[in-house]
Amino acid sequence: MLSMTGLSGIKKWCALLVCGVLTAAAHAAPDLAESTLQARYAQLAPRLADNQFKRPVVLDSIAAPNALKGDIYALVDHPFGEVNSLLNGPTRWCDVLILHLNTKYCRPTTDASGTILHVSVGKKTEQTLDESYQVDFVYRKGVHTPTYFDTRLDAKNGPLGTSNYRIVLEAVPVSGNKTFLHLTYSYAFGFTSKMAMQAYLATAGSDKVGFTIEGKQSDGQPDYIGGMRGVVERNTMRYYLAIAAYLNAPAADQIDIRLQAWFAATEDYPLQLHEVERRDYLAMKYHEIARQKAPQ
Repeated sequence: MLSMTGLSGIKKWCALLVCGVLTAAAHAAPDLAESTLQARYAQLAPRLADNQFKRPVVLDSIAAPNALKGDIYALVDHPFGEVNSLLNGPTRWCDVLILHLNTKYCRPTTDASGTILHVSVGKKTEQTLDESYQVDFVYRKGVHTPTYFDTRLDAKNGPLGTSNYRIVLEAVPVSGNKTFLHLTYSYAFGFTSKMAMQAYLATAGSDKVGFTIEGKQSDGQPDYIGGMRGVVERNTMRYYLAIAAYLNAPAADQIDIRLQAWFAATEDYPLQLHEVERRDYLAMKYHEIARQKAPQ
């Protein structure tokens, strides 16, 4: 029995399946993937220019019976060649992922079978690696042409019975020497993880919301989406803001600028993203980055 009612739930579930098919098609047909993303840019131009985020970003999300997906489309003020160079390579992706509040560690390894990002995730406070949960992402550099690229991270298993994690980034150049990005973050969940998330949403996370506006409250304020869609929207935005912060400060000696930028950007949306104070975030991240860079 579907946990979402009626045709709406079926459509949303099918949309997730279609997304997977289109992602696979992007690897098989780069010309189609590029033209599709360029068409999406033209379609989203009005929303990129005028939206609640006060920056050229569009966020969409889907909640299916056993899966969640968030999509961010964004215009960044960097040439395509620069973006292509900076956002490809496993070490660079670890530098991006560590900015996220819940990422405790990231280290790539490569052998004959490919490249794995060993990522430890955990709470919003400092933890030892033994206290966190390791998620192994397979790093794949997909299609790369002078006018299109896609890169993806896939993990079969995650914490608390979650699975099929996928982070996909694709990009095309657009006018004004800028780049249009599409970031997808998705994962599946089983009974155990669903129960754990529902318990969190009923207690500590009861006041947490996402970014999608469903209507207005009685006082005229926006009524934001909550529940599972709120969860995936918040994390998708955190990953995008990490990408944006890294693009603006990619050098090895710019770690402090990067951290400050990520935190400041999240504070632009305190209702959704505020979790810790700046000093606590910075202290935690300095320790985590030092651990990440320490010789093995």
